[in-house]
Amino acid sequence: MAVLGLGLIGGSLLLRLAADQASSPGSPGSIGYDADPETRAAVAQRLGPSAVAPDLAAAVDGADLVVLAVPLPAVPIVVAALRDVGYRGLLTDVTSVKEPVRAIVTAELPDARWVGGHPMAGKEASGFDVADPELLAGCAWALCLDNGTALADWLDVARWVLGLGGRVTPLTAIEHDAAVARISHLPHLVAAALTTGAAAEPVGPAALGLAAGSFRDATRVAATRAALTAAMCGGNAAALITELDSLVERLEEARELLTTTDPVSALTGWLETARAIRHEWPPHGAETRTPLTRHDLLALGRAGGWLTELHADAATAVLPKSVHPPT
Repeated sequence: MAVLGLGLIGGSLLLRLAADQASSPGSPGSIGYDADPETRAAVAQRLGPSAVAPDLAAAVDGADLVVLAVPLPAVPIVVAALRDVGYRGLLTDVTSVKEPVRAIVTAELPDARWVGGHPMAGKEASGFDVADPELLAGCAWALCLDNGTALADWLDVARWVLGLGGRVTPLTAIEHDAAVARISHLPHLVAAALTTGAAAEPVGPAALGLAAGSFRDATRVAATRAALTAAMCGGNAAALITELDSLVERLEEARELLTTTDPVSALTGWLETARAIRHEWPPHGAETRTPLTRHDLLALGRAGGWLTELHADAATAVLPKSVHPPT
C-alpha cells in the first residue's frame, strides 16, 4: 500500500505500517511519498531508503491500496497525478472533509474505487517530525458508504482500518461533514476566538498571565497551523456556518439568563444539561451484531455506533449505552 503525503497523519500511518511489517513479516508492504524533498529525506533516515518513493508513479506502481494523506487544497493535484499515471485501484483518504474529496475523485478518477475516510486523531503540531506510530491506535475512523461506493470495497478498507486498531463508523460523506463541522471544525474557530479575545486590550496581558487549565484545554487547537485549519473549515463552509449560527443562539440564550434577577439559578439548568452530556462522553456501550448491508451499517453509524470486528456475514459492533440497536 502507498501513502501519499507524509505529514502528521500520513507519516504516523506509514510509521505504523512499517512497525506492523517489522513485527509480522507477512504483513503487506508499504511505501510513502511526499512532494517535499526534505520530508522524503527525513522518512528515509528514519525508516530506510526503501520506505519512500522518489516520485508518485513509483509509489503507486503495484499498490493494492493508495491512501491520500494531503491537505484538502492539494487533493486535486494528487488526484490528477493519479489519473495521469493510470491508477484505477482501491483509494481512500484521511482528509478532514469528505464531500469535496468525493466530488474531485468522481470527476477526475471515475473508475477509481474510492472509500472516503477520516481518522479522528491529530495534534496541534504538524509535519513528519511529530508523526507517531501510536497516533491512530484506538481512534474513531469514519468511512464513507455512499451510493457510489461498492460495499465490497468499503469492507476491504474497513478490515484494513480495524487491523490498524481503529474503530470504524459508517457514514455518508454529507453526514460526516455535518458531524465534524459540529465537533471538530467549530471548536477550532471557537478556540481561535477565545485566544484572540484573551489577548485583547486592555486586560490582555493580565488575562494571559492568569490563564490556566480551562483556557489551555479550550484553546489547544488554536496552535494548529493556520493554513491547515483554514483549509479544513473553508472546505466545509456550509455545514460550519450552520453550526456557528447554532452556537450563537446558545450563547445568546446564556446571555439572556445572565440578565435575569437570579442568574445563578437561571444558569444552573442550562449548565447541568451540558455537564450531563460531557459526563457521559466518550460513550460506552454494549456489543451487538450488525448485518453487512448498506442499510444496517449506515444505521449503526447514524446511531453513534462503530464496528470492532468483521466476520463473514456480520460485524461485531458497539452502540452507546443510551442508544437502542438500529432496526
